[in-house]
Amino acid sequence: MNYHWDWGVFWHPLLDGTGNYMDSLLIGLQWTVLTSLIAWVIALTIGSVLGVFLTTRSPLLVRIANIYVEIFRNIPLLMQLFLWYFVVPELLPKAWGDWVKQMPDSSFFTAVVGLGLYMAPRIAVQLAAGISALPRGQRMAGQAMGLTTTQTYRYVLLPMAFRIIFPPLTTEFLNTIKNSSVAITVGLLELTARARAMQEETFQIFEAFIAAAVLYLLLNILVTVFMRWIERRLAVPGYISGGH
Repeated sequence: MNYHWDWGVFWHPLLDGTGNYMDSLLIGLQWTVLTSLIAWVIALTIGSVLGVFLTTRSPLLVRIANIYVEIFRNIPLLMQLFLWYFVVPELLPKAWGDWVKQMPDSSFFTAVVGLGLYMAPRIAVQLAAGISALPRGQRMAGQAMGLTTTQTYRYVLLPMAFRIIFPPLTTEFLNTIKNSSVAITVGLLELTARARAMQEETFQIFEAFIAAAVLYLLLNILVTVFMRWIERRLAVPGYISGGH
């Protein structure tokens, strides 16, 4: 392989003179973190509601949750982002569509919403499994104490279910971070996009993508360590190990 390595390329100035390539990658990393965090909040909120719906005795709520899960889980993330970014604004009334298309950072908002909606079904299914794994006596005990159905979920079932599913939630958070790289397709200049721009301008493809991979790895290791620290503090003997 006839390739000229140049690890000093990270300190070469950008073509627009606004810094060097390392600065560009770190700014991309910041966009990756921001996109992933907000998308995760959306996914956790919607997924929690749907997870509760899946475990209720209401056929209507169960059907609504199942329809959402099947639609958003079975369409690829890339296709969903294209639909939100290119198709949905054209289907809105003209004034609304023009506002969406001219909105500053529209690619960022599209990526956040699209990624959050895509990850929500995974959380819903896991939360439903966590609630179903609880002994039936817990639900009955809540009702025997005079709690309403909402109060039983809030004070009895959900606190225990979230502790049970905390390890898979960590995995889904890491998946959210990795899936944020797809946002390059709608023009968001996150970490992958910055690495690609670097290799196109400098032709140092290996250095650019190795650096991006290392930054993704360090970010995910940091998230994993932090989530495991929380997991150990929330561990309930007999339900989750809390020690791995």
